[in-house]
This record gives sequence, C-alpha cells and structure tokens, in this order.
Amino acid sequence: MPPRRAITGRSQEPRQRFAEELRSLRAKKGESLRQLGAALGWDWSLFGKMESGQTIGSPKVAQALDHHYGTKDLLLTLWELAAGDPSQFKERYRRYMALEAEAVSLWHFGVSTVHGLLQTEGYARALLEAGSSEGAELTRQVEARMGRRELLDGDHSPRFRTILSEAVLRTPLEDAPEWREQLEHLIEATKRPNITLHVLPFSAGLYGLDSTSVMFLRLPDGRTVAYTENAHRGELIEETASVERLQHAYDAVRDRALSPAESQKFVTRMLEEVPCDPSI
Repeated sequence: MPPRRAITGRSQEPRQRFAEELRSLRAKKGESLRQLGAALGWDWSLFGKMESGQTIGSPKVAQALDHHYGTKDLLLTLWELAAGDPSQFKERYRRYMALEAEAVSLWHFGVSTVHGLLQTEGYARALLEAGSSEGAELTRQVEARMGRRELLDGDHSPRFRTILSEAVLRTPLEDAPEWREQLEHLIEATKRPNITLHVLPFSAGLYGLDSTSVMFLRLPDGRTVAYTENAHRGELIEETASVERLQHAYDAVRDRALSPAESQKFVTRMLEEVPCDPSI
C-alpha cells in the first residue's frame, strides 16, 4: 500500500509556507494590513512584505503574530524553518530566541564582533562568510540576521546596552565603504533612546570577560538569564548562581568602559580614520 500523503494545500517550501500561513491567518481574522500594523505596533508594510515573501521578519515579530492569532509557537517554528536549515536551530538557541523576543532589557558585551542586533548587512555578510557560509545558505542567514534587528525597532522595544571591546572597532572589514557604513550605523544607534553604547578601551587593562561574548536577558518575571558565545558554540545559562557570577564580571567591565558620550566620540574617531573613496 503506497504511503499516505498529507493533502493540506500548503507549500512545502519553508519561506513560501510561512508567507501562506500569514496570509491565511490574517484573512480568517478579517483584518487589513493597516489594522494588523496598528494592533502590533509595527509599520503595516512589514507585514505586507512578509506575506509576499520579500522578508521573513524577526523571531520577535513571529512571536507577536503567534500571540495575536492564538497560534502558540506555530509561526515562530515556521520562521525558524524559513530562516534556514532547522538543524542549525538547536533547542537551547531556539529557547534563547524565544526569551530574547520577550525580554524587557538586554545587556551585551562583545569581545570581538558587533552584536547581530546592530550589524549592517555588509558586516553580517562578511562575518558569516568568514564562518564558511556561502550561496543560498549565506543569503538566508544574512536575511534572518537583518530581520532580528526589528527587535529594537517596535513601539515596545527592550532597552539594549552594549559594551564593545576596542578590538571590535580595530578590526575593520576589507571593504572600506561597508566598514564606514557599519561605524555610521553604530553612531546613529546611540541616538535612539533605548540603545546605549560603551567602548572598553585597551587602556582599561585586563578584565574578566576577555574571551567571552555574553548577552543578559532580563525577563518580564524579573529573572535574568545569560547567553555566552564564541565562534563555535553558544550556551544558554539559566542557573542563578552562574548568571550572577557573569553579571559581577560584566559590572566590572562596565566600570572600566568609557561613558556613552565618550564612546560615541571614540567611534566617530574610528570613522574618521576610514579611508574615503577618492571618487567621491
């Protein structure tokens, strides 16, 4: 007897299936794109692009849509599939994304790279290429990373504090215009009320997080969890004592870092050192 086939009328291609599900759910609810945008606090054009397959948005947007439509984690799961190979989304990282989407504040320390929430497309592409991504997989990962930036753009965006080691700003992209764009993006980010940027200069000396990038997520219930990461793996840490030890190290780093105003001037000096295109 031949195997049974599921007749759902839905595409089996992840991106297309995600877009189809979004269109179907909105049609069932009888909402216009403008009504959906007003209800969730994002520009309605974002949802139009998601429904047409031009973008997949971010996990925060997918989770908000799940809540709006009462679909539990359906859309978040489809988002993960649309973002790339589901084997890349290990359980701990999937849990991290869900926690990140609901966090009320985010505290980050970057030892070697700009955090994905503040990366430009050119920076993200170069970084992922350095990690051996290529072709269609590279395109999917860049788009997914750009979609995640919307976490900081909504009406109820969390507060985000990032401390960047001076090494991050002393490691330029090979493409000078793209590096200039990344530095300009950092400066513009510091003007937003929910984003604070510190630079930890080399002159600060040794510190406890010299080999660890870390993100702390403060959750609505008052808990704080941490996610540590290096070039090869990430780890979600929820045990209270371990999180507190990391927080003490983070606080020490913050005490050594430049103030937000001094940090903005520091990034501006780095920008001034980038060679200009002689054709301009």
